[in-house]
Amino acid sequence: MKTMIIYKLTTLCLTGALCFSFGGIKVEASNLSSFGEEGIASVLTEAHTADPTIDEKVVDELTPSEYEGICIAQVNDYVNVRSLPNEEGEILGKLYDESAGTIEEEVDGWYKITSGSVTGYVKGDYVVTGEAAETLAEEVGSRVATVTTETLRVRSEASTEASILGLIGEEEELTVTAEEGDWVQVSIEEGDGWVSKEFVDLRTDFVQAESKAEEEARLAKEEAAKEEGKRKAAAVAAKTGASQNSVLGNGGGSSSGNAVASFASQFVGNPYVYGGTSLTNGADCSGFVMSVYANFGVGLPHSSSAMRSVGYGVSLSEAQPGDIICYSGHVAIYCGNNTIVHASTAATGIKYTSPANYKNILAVRRIF
Repeated sequence: MKTMIIYKLTTLCLTGALCFSFGGIKVEASNLSSFGEEGIASVLTEAHTADPTIDEKVVDELTPSEYEGICIAQVNDYVNVRSLPNEEGEILGKLYDESAGTIEEEVDGWYKITSGSVTGYVKGDYVVTGEAAETLAEEVGSRVATVTTETLRVRSEASTEASILGLIGEEEELTVTAEEGDWVQVSIEEGDGWVSKEFVDLRTDFVQAESKAEEEARLAKEEAAKEEGKRKAAAVAAKTGASQNSVLGNGGGSSSGNAVASFASQFVGNPYVYGGTSLTNGADCSGFVMSVYANFGVGLPHSSSAMRSVGYGVSLSEAQPGDIICYSGHVAIYCGNNTIVHASTAATGIKYTSPANYKNILAVRRIF
């Protein structure tokens, strides 16, 4: 512990980020740099003698906030990022509501920030900074665990002795709901379970600014996906004939989307098999969606995380039969009437679930 603290003290004093007091001794960055490691160790030893719990206190005090220097937009839609700290500056991009950036400097009520690929100025009235931003970051940031092993065992408790709640494949991205020592709690279809940090990569995601070029590219990609969807829908219509409503009688959406939902519904009651792709003998969640769409000539990845970027995005309120609903570690097909059909778990197999937002929805993707 002491070696780690000395390292922290040395690192922080060299960056000029240190001014603190403990054990009755005040230490500033301006004079700590002259102490050297031996001097720092001496200061720490003296402080530790005065207060035996000083090791833990120093670590807490000297660990910078993960979100230090962050700013977060608080607007109805977005705030423009400009080339100059005034309204005359060229618009370089957009910082959307609850998007985050890193503050580089403040100029006359404007902040120069970097967010994503965009560096420019935003008006201070539209962003939260300082401790308020660090607190807000905990709410708007998404903690994500990416699986780094071929098959991850998600356990009911933070112990290798605990029962296995579910299995998740490599490169899947899971929403983190809690952290405890060497373990993180993640959300999967079977519920919230625990995985060792040894088998995942952790990160915190924030929505970031979008440059004008990125916005144009995104809109063009979405338009191309819609045109491709129309082409595929025409092919499906030719194959299936007249318009079909989903099994649940929603009646909304395209004939091709309803055809997908109706076809998927035929397999309710069949088994769930981890890694499987058979609609009759067993499939996992992404294998089920992949195989349903394969019947209509559409190739999809065998990964719930990868399916978050297929087709184009719509909101849940706009969802139509055939849309793909993406969750943490899970994926389903929307049937209409706020209901999904999915390969749920080994215990339940392929089934209907309502409402569709029975757990947090990460994306709704439309193919047709």
